[in-house]
Amino acid sequence: MKKKFSPLLYLGVFYLTSCISQENPPLIETPDQSKFSTLTIVDGIDVPWGMDFISENELLVTEKKGTLYLVKNGNKTEVSGLPEIYQRGQGGLLDVALHPDFKNNKIIYFTAGSIVGEEEGGNTALYCAELNGNSLSNLKLLYKASPNTKKGQHWGSRIVFDNQGHLYFGIGDRGNRDVNPQDLKRDGGKIYRLNLDGSIPEDNPFVNEQGAKEATYSYGHRNPQGMTVHPKTGEIWENEHGPKGGDEINIIKKGNNYGWPLITYGINYSGTPITDKRSMPGMEQPFYYWVPSIAPSGMAFSTSGVYKKWKGDLFVGSLKFKYLERLVLKKGKVVKREKILNEIGRVRNVKEGPDGYLYLGVEGKGILKVIKN
Repeated sequence: MKKKFSPLLYLGVFYLTSCISQENPPLIETPDQSKFSTLTIVDGIDVPWGMDFISENELLVTEKKGTLYLVKNGNKTEVSGLPEIYQRGQGGLLDVALHPDFKNNKIIYFTAGSIVGEEEGGNTALYCAELNGNSLSNLKLLYKASPNTKKGQHWGSRIVFDNQGHLYFGIGDRGNRDVNPQDLKRDGGKIYRLNLDGSIPEDNPFVNEQGAKEATYSYGHRNPQGMTVHPKTGEIWENEHGPKGGDEINIIKKGNNYGWPLITYGINYSGTPITDKRSMPGMEQPFYYWVPSIAPSGMAFSTSGVYKKWKGDLFVGSLKFKYLERLVLKKGKVVKREKILNEIGRVRNVKEGPDGYLYLGVEGKGILKVIKN
């Protein structure tokens, strides 16, 4: 008699073999939590998706439902002048970032769900505008993914800058995993690179490929939720949600294919396989991956030295398990993992402030400053 397929058995075997095969340590330590505490910088924000600092006491914070706040000394004021924000599922008002020359031009960038287009629904868009006090002016739509869809998942999206005048942002596969990530002619499942004015860099990898989305810098991504710049190398580091298992940290390289969904360390939420392949020629392996998933969101290096023994470490928020994860890096590998602020809440964003401290966007709490006691 033929044995029935057991998703639970497959899941257990998959997780076991994945953890055994990892070169990086699969277990996470939980140090004495009395060593850590937080200071609330601003409260009353349900989903603080993105933030960026203007000064030590002034920052911008996005609320996913469609509100941009200017926070000064802990007091928040709503900023007017946003476009219509399309909120559906995981989408809404997402990341916000200051132009590298913000002090002189007052330009900010933000990503959000947008209904611009002929189809019903929406997709991720990148905007810029000038911040004048508590209002925005000269609003410009720099990039809008197409087509629109009523699906609510996998919008991306973080914004970072390199030192050569480029802006990077991510858009998830928008729930169309078998089409978007591997098709250069379609948006979704990509990291994009633009000049600061929104134009396409002439040396983008696919500008000469007929029909390709010329803003694409890398592809084969599932749902980018964290992005940061390595403080020494200038490399773009990205984290993204896997399915059940297989969350990844990737170092983004020009024109590279990161494999989703043709290769993955994850499986379907039902326990069935997506693919039997974890590697293929021409596809990048993650720098690090999590099995089981932690649902990473937000990511920052600690560079200032204000925390003893944390300088150079990478910090990632966990939505699923409600903690801040510390990853110690040595010789290009993760050699140690720790739960910092265990059970703090769903950590949506992680940012290093101008004072050198780490700041967290925690759902239902607001913006918290990390204190090492």
